[in-house]
Amino acid sequence: MTPLLQVSNLVTEFGGGRGRPSLCAVNDVSFTVERGKVLGLVGESGSGKSVTGFSIMRLLDKPGRVAGGRIIFDGADIAKYSDEEMRQLRGKRIAMVFQDPMMTLNPVLTVGTQMVEAVQAHDRVSKDAARQRARDALALVGIPSPEERLAAYPHQFSGGMRQRVAIAIALLHKPDLIIADEPTTALDVTIQSQIISEFQKLTEEGNTAVIWITHDLAIVSRLADEIAVMYAGRLVETGPVGKVLTDPHHPYTAGLIASVPSQNKRGEPLHQIRGMTPAIDRLPQGCSFRTRCDRATDGCLVVPALMPEGDRSFRCIHPVTKEVA
Repeated sequence: MTPLLQVSNLVTEFGGGRGRPSLCAVNDVSFTVERGKVLGLVGESGSGKSVTGFSIMRLLDKPGRVAGGRIIFDGADIAKYSDEEMRQLRGKRIAMVFQDPMMTLNPVLTVGTQMVEAVQAHDRVSKDAARQRARDALALVGIPSPEERLAAYPHQFSGGMRQRVAIAIALLHKPDLIIADEPTTALDVTIQSQIISEFQKLTEEGNTAVIWITHDLAIVSRLADEIAVMYAGRLVETGPVGKVLTDPHHPYTAGLIASVPSQNKRGEPLHQIRGMTPAIDRLPQGCSFRTRCDRATDGCLVVPALMPEGDRSFRCIHPVTKEVA
């Protein structure tokens, strides 16, 4: 089956010019997403997850730019699309749920006005039909009294409710691909579970593909089919979510899993990965994780290639095994 989305050797840079070097925030990233499947893109803050999503959507603010690679969506290289072609694609066939809902919502327009405009921007339907669709979307994400809420302004919603509105807007056109950037961070556990269930229905019944950007491995284990672990702008491990989470090969992946509180015994200190993610202008030589890794040797002074192993891959010359873990 041909994947719906195929990202190949994606490079995203910021800055440069006037003799200054550009900074690489996404470095040679490749992955695929099939229809009806969920890819969990995980890693610490600053690893390049959100920039990858913005690169696919062509929503990078200058001086950010896609400097290399291909983004094939449903057979077409959308990296070569004009701005107008991308506008027609966004919202209709590819939607994004932003981490901050205020990036989605206009503070001076009612929620109903914004949702109706979003529907009519892509579909020739009456205002009443668009309003009904907006009402249904709000009800779908658990917003009570959706008819009344359509007349409210964003500032009249709590942070969690605004996030639900943002998710509802993304669902309006039942897009082929949804890029969800930490979409449930501001939600309580009950609503979070409801939203995850709705995304599961979308993938199963609507054949929608999802890229779920998060640092929450518990959500990924429940929702995703495949997982891609990012660190300092590079993919360090990919594969089926069950295999990667039960048998991680990259030390960084193993460290993330060990840091989950449920992995520790009562009364023992929580495990942590020492140090912090390096800034993109101060990456160490060779493997970016080398300075935080207990398994590093002189061989790690060279950037390791992504090594395939069956249906998974990892970027490490000293992979973790089950015996070591």
